Amino acid sequence: MIIRKIKPSDNSKIEQIIKSTILEFNLPMTGTAYEDNETENMFQSYQGKKEIYFILEDNGNVVGGGGIKRLKDNKEDVCELQKMYFSPKSRVKGYGKLLFKKCMEEAKKMGFKQCYLETSAAMETAIHIYQKNKFQHLKGPLGGTGHYSCGVWMLKNLEE
Repeated sequence: MIIRKIKPSDNSKIEQIIKSTILEFNLPMTGTAYEDNETENMFQSYQGKKEIYFILEDNGNVVGGGGIKRLKDNKEDVCELQKMYFSPKSRVKGYGKLLFKKCMEEAKKMGFKQCYLETSAAMETAIHIYQKNKFQHLKGPLGGTGHYSCGVWMLKNLEE
């Protein structure tokens, strides 16, 4: 298993993982990453300053990914953990925890002071990982992500 930066050839593979996971968990296709323009062009969407997307690769196969980007329409020092999705086979191996840790390390290196995320209550395992890593629940969303179908919003202080 390796964690590496996304390449242009990863676009269709990670798009398929993101969309199939959303369908698997019966999440809405509107107001989620399913309909984001960047989901089809993940490599191109993470080439700006202070943003990165990692691919999780197992035996040469793309099995997941996750990224960090400044939270849209918010303070400069708040990033968002974005589009962290995994294929079913990779979920029981602890890879998600490793990728999550890598994303948090990168966020700190980039100088972000807080990390925001949003998800759905159906993503219980992910929420448990976030809570164990000191993410706190918020009463409402931050920034302008456009993900109005996500009902769980969390924030972590990266300076702790």
